[in-house]
Amino acid sequence: MATIDRQATTLALAHALSAAERGLAVLPLSRAKLPALRSPHHGDPGPACHGECGRLGHGVYDASADPARIREMFAAAPWATGYGIACGLPPYHLIGVDLDTKSGTDAPAALRELGLRHLFTIPETVVVLTPSGGRHLWLTGPPDVAVPNSASRLAPGIDIRGAGGYLVGPGSRTDHGVYGTLRGTAHLPPAACPPALLRLLLPPPHASRDPAAGHGDHGRGLVHFVLTAHEGQRNTRLFWAACRAYENGLGPALATPLAEAARHTGLPEHEARATIASAARMTGHRP
Repeated sequence: MATIDRQATTLALAHALSAAERGLAVLPLSRAKLPALRSPHHGDPGPACHGECGRLGHGVYDASADPARIREMFAAAPWATGYGIACGLPPYHLIGVDLDTKSGTDAPAALRELGLRHLFTIPETVVVLTPSGGRHLWLTGPPDVAVPNSASRLAPGIDIRGAGGYLVGPGSRTDHGVYGTLRGTAHLPPAACPPALLRLLLPPPHASRDPAAGHGDHGRGLVHFVLTAHEGQRNTRLFWAACRAYENGLGPALATPLAEAARHTGLPEHEARATIASAARMTGHRP
């Protein structure tokens, strides 16, 4: 059973509410920096749910800037000692650049080298200091661009938190210490991500501009149905489209285009693939 530190929970809630006042969507975290609320679908073999059921426990998909909702989440998780800030959501469409200094890496130096090579500099922005000596840089992205999460893809020790990811908020208490903001940056607005860096964060464009090319009008229609999904309906639309694809004999051919379309809307690829596999099993096919 989780140990309850009421003072730490009260402080975490206060910091979370303060972040929400700035328009940031938050969720309670445990001392291990994981979402504090357990999934209500634990052990459920059905398609992934991202909160469509209305219950708490969907990780970053629970994130909210509504004070009443935030208090409800913390009341349901009295062991929470921190909070996460969801990335990729309006109004900031936050992109987190996580610079690690553990394991002999020097991520800040690697980022400076990338800047020299690709001609960009990081503007003044919010900087959060981690207990291990690392830094989280807060940047904003365009509203129509979903930056994927990545780990050490840019360079060793540089992790990116984008759509579907979250950053540990300043004031959070974890097993390794407390997160805090660098002096003089706490009240800065998150700065716009330099265009040259944004290009590095996005996956390379595919040769075909139409992910369903070669699969007929029905295939293009299913992919378009997924591409136009809004937050809260992405997984449901993907599951429906994948079921229709398998029922019409297009499942194997459309699995990748549908996953790419879902990823474009901000759904993590592993979740998209899991949903498509569930659709295959539901319709009596092998994923």
